[in-house]
Amino acid sequence: MQEVVKPLQDKLETIYVIPGSDAETYVAKRFPHKTMKRVSSGIRPLSIPGFLFGLPLLFQRHQSEGLNAVYHFTFTGYESRRATVRIQNKILQVQDGHVGKANLSVTADSQTWLRFLAKEQNLIWALLQRKIRIQGSPKLLQAFGKCFPA
Repeated sequence: MQEVVKPLQDKLETIYVIPGSDAETYVAKRFPHKTMKRVSSGIRPLSIPGFLFGLPLLFQRHQSEGLNAVYHFTFTGYESRRATVRIQNKILQVQDGHVGKANLSVTADSQTWLRFLAKEQNLIWALLQRKIRIQGSPKLLQAFGKCFPA
């Protein structure tokens, strides 16, 4: 430990973190002497199955503290799909279909949703055009986004 691990922990270096991620909080607390550089994850789903598959990979459990919600996603258009995302006690669960009662329902044109995730589509504009519709508190959508920083 003293010969290998400790020198690496003490080494002055740059650590790359995603803004708002659990890693950013951890590095700032555990390694205050290291320089942090904020970067994008670089991960942009190209399909709805890719979006749903990537959720567990990108989930930041500590960012979800206090969030207990069920989200129903209904994707229409080119890639039709229904899914349930449950975030409870810092655990994420993704299921096919709508399971249980949703705290927030999101109905979205699949291509518009993917453009929104890629930051090519403004959410407000998509809501005004009714390409994305939500039923429930918009704060829950904001809390959902916080769990998946880009």
